[in-house]
Amino acid sequence: MKLIKKISLVVASIAAIGAFSNASADKLDDVIKRGTLNCGVVLDFPPMGYTDKDNKPAGFDVDYCNDLAAVLGVKSEVINLTWGDRIPSLISAKTDVVVGSTSDTLARAKSVGFTYPYFVFKFQVLSKKGVRMASFDDLKDVKVGAALGTTYETEYFKYADSKGWGRDNYTSFKSENDAFLGLYQGKIDALISTNTNIATKLTSGQFDGFVAGPYVPNYDDVVGLIAKRDELAWIKYLNLFLVHQIRDGRLNELHMKHFGTAVSPDMVQSLRDNK
Repeated sequence: MKLIKKISLVVASIAAIGAFSNASADKLDDVIKRGTLNCGVVLDFPPMGYTDKDNKPAGFDVDYCNDLAAVLGVKSEVINLTWGDRIPSLISAKTDVVVGSTSDTLARAKSVGFTYPYFVFKFQVLSKKGVRMASFDDLKDVKVGAALGTTYETEYFKYADSKGWGRDNYTSFKSENDAFLGLYQGKIDALISTNTNIATKLTSGQFDGFVAGPYVPNYDDVVGLIAKRDELAWIKYLNLFLVHQIRDGRLNELHMKHFGTAVSPDMVQSLRDNK
């Protein structure tokens, strides 16, 4: 009887060790063993993500993917995503991490794990010249739109509903490119996007007949990297990577490269405060 009990204890111990090993296995180990980092980026969102003249992924978010792969000692595989693809790509294991300017909302945090913030945007209006746009409230009188599934779409709805405007004047577009095309073609009079994307479009020369307008009132868009919610060791590593990007001066270097200015002390402080 004692022998049976001892055997049972050994079997239970082996099972416990196996369960612990499975539980402690993490995406960090998987990526290093595989030798490739599958990194999701939205590539129609310049200067954060786009394709260059050689049709290769480029942009601030792409550089972050490549930097992460470099410190891991693996190859970077940049996967093009739409806004709506970001969370499903993680759940389906198509991506290991998404560097996709993802707003750290509590609703999204129910589905995926967020890192510390790595960037802060403003939401802004781009409209045709001649369209009255003295304040954000002027959107109630024009045809307005934004890319589907974005936080700026959500924030517009929240603001419009609080003002009782309704949504009859609003159009959702499948992607960021579709939204800008819709504005260019006159399907809408004004578009909501990020200040960085709008600035890029205006300097491109393709939107000479348009002007940057007001910001979404009282809102800073704090964004983080996203990974599977249960990959805790992976998320801790990603957090440390983001800390080093600031500490080593790489954040400032990339800000100069893609925006032409040094990263502001206010942004650095905001990133640190939101950790």
